[in-house]
Amino acid sequence: MDETASAGRLPERDRPWVMRTYAGHSSATASNALFRRNLAKGQTGLSVAFDLPTQTGYDPDHELAAGEVGRVGVPVAHLGDMRALFDGIPLAEMNTSMTINAPAMWLLSLYGTVAMEQGWTADMLAGTTQNDIIKEYLSRGTYIFPPAASLRLTADVIAHTVTTMPRWNPVNICSYHLQEAGATPVQEVGFALATAVAVLDAVRDSGQVPPERMGDVVQRVSFFVNAGVRFVEEIAKMRAFGVLWDEITRDRYAVTDARQRRFRYGVQVNSLGLTEAQPENNIQRIVLEMLGVTMSRDARARAVQLPAWNEALGLPRPWDQQWSLRMQQVLAYESDLLEYPDLFAGSHVMTALVDEIVTGARVELDKVLELGGVVAAVETGYLKSALVGSLAERRRRIESGADVVVGVNRYPETEPSPLTAAGADAVEQVDPAVEAAAVEGVRRWRADRDGAAVDAALDRLRADAATTTNLMPATLACVRAGVTTGEWAGALRQVFGEYRAPTGLAGATGGGGGGPRLAAVRERVVATARELGSGRLRLLVGKPGLDGHSNGAEQIAVRARDAGFEVVYQGIRLTAGQIVAAAVEEDVDLVGLSVLSGSHLAAVPAVLDGLRAAGRADLPVVVGGIIPAGDADTLRAAGVARVFTPKDFALTDIIDDLVTVIRRANDLP
Repeated sequence: MDETASAGRLPERDRPWVMRTYAGHSSATASNALFRRNLAKGQTGLSVAFDLPTQTGYDPDHELAAGEVGRVGVPVAHLGDMRALFDGIPLAEMNTSMTINAPAMWLLSLYGTVAMEQGWTADMLAGTTQNDIIKEYLSRGTYIFPPAASLRLTADVIAHTVTTMPRWNPVNICSYHLQEAGATPVQEVGFALATAVAVLDAVRDSGQVPPERMGDVVQRVSFFVNAGVRFVEEIAKMRAFGVLWDEITRDRYAVTDARQRRFRYGVQVNSLGLTEAQPENNIQRIVLEMLGVTMSRDARARAVQLPAWNEALGLPRPWDQQWSLRMQQVLAYESDLLEYPDLFAGSHVMTALVDEIVTGARVELDKVLELGGVVAAVETGYLKSALVGSLAERRRRIESGADVVVGVNRYPETEPSPLTAAGADAVEQVDPAVEAAAVEGVRRWRADRDGAAVDAALDRLRADAATTTNLMPATLACVRAGVTTGEWAGALRQVFGEYRAPTGLAGATGGGGGGPRLAAVRERVVATARELGSGRLRLLVGKPGLDGHSNGAEQIAVRARDAGFEVVYQGIRLTAGQIVAAAVEEDVDLVGLSVLSGSHLAAVPAVLDGLRAAGRADLPVVVGGIIPAGDADTLRAAGVARVFTPKDFALTDIIDDLVTVIRRANDLP
């Protein structure tokens, strides 16, 4: 008998998953150089991070783009930027993932046009557009249009790619951000599958794909998931995803080919769990999380991208990204993981855990469908409230010590870390001149193109948007005419309108009563309001700029409300002027700003200046976000009363500190 077979090994070692690094910053030219370096190091696919103006459909010179250009990704304002981004990179040989949602149709059209300029045809291109707008309303915040119009765009992209780009994944149903927004494994599976049902229903009901080709649609739908440090549970979650996906696509969409029903997913492991305190611990967290999506052969990820150890500190450097790539390579090439069949087949423990998640996720999925589907569940605020509540419970467990986070709520004693000894140099620094160059570049682009051709292309786009015509042809015409990202999105805003998603605060509570510590803070809140002669202390929670990651702001709002504050929270994507106006009109006692995109040095001073101009220089301002120590000093010198960063995990202590800030601002003892 063959020795390999007798040992239970596979006859041939499995091919590794696609290895990517989520990358992009500053400019298209700088990001192109980063892509080339990563590919030379053995990366086998590209994963493009776009900056917030690009993700939300604004050009670099728009008011809301100030301070955001090139910070969390690469700015792509027009065809010229896309050419520069992939200059010298043969796109037919790449597997490219683009984390883009509301303007996915636009970025895919730019990408496809550049590929054709390189001499490739559309059917040669392989990759993925995330194109999942539902989770943007719930967690990430880069939505533009109302849900129904957004689903129409998604369906149009799918219908177009199924016939012209058969190797492309036109939608990447994304549960990653649901977990970061608080979802339990059961909620993550149930809510993500509810989104998938909405997308497939939209394609089917659009009439653009004949019923007999729904199998072609299903096999091009991929998922993008999160993997937390509880890696045994994560293995079970992925197996549960596969069970339910097979069931739904067989029974609801009559897909008979089992190969088309296979659950295909890529993953980035959990960035939310990475800590600013003792950041070296993030390395072992990332490795354990990677095991959750690679150990189970029957539910193994098709593509993996790992965060870097210092993402809780700021933007990773190329060396940090290389370290994460090497983790994948060591597991894939040095270990024997890929030599064996599924390690969990027949496991009683795994089977029971999978069954538990499947049963719970079915309940969640049925609940959403009973509400009228995922769009209705977004518009009513049901999904957002569920996630805010789950995240509040998770935070409560960490604060109480029921959930241990090493280096944060247990074992905080530490030696000085050589990894952070360089201070601000421990993360990538974005040159402020990048934004000025991008603004100049887009203005020059507009000046050099044929204005009449642009107007005609935008007129066609608006006209088609007012009908049920597939919008990909009009969008491709806009690309060729030289339309910019902001102009494309702006034309569709005129037809579809804009949207503000529910905040989820109305139906969420911190849970558990908060114990004696929260009771003591509540007494301080009541006493301070009485001393000031007001009924209740009023807190304005503001999200300036384009940063849509609102989880932290929402948790502060929930805990402040539980402590007796009246909370004013108007959601994400506000200008400094809107925040100042709300602070004055609502006569608040404190303004709390949340900025996680790195734009704090632009966004916060703009609010401070606005308050001074409005005659409210006396109103205290606090700031929370991923803010390096040097930047925190700068903000305090500008007049900020407190700066909170991820290491400040105890929410009740933060609320107590807010009361202290109010008392000092009003000369109370």
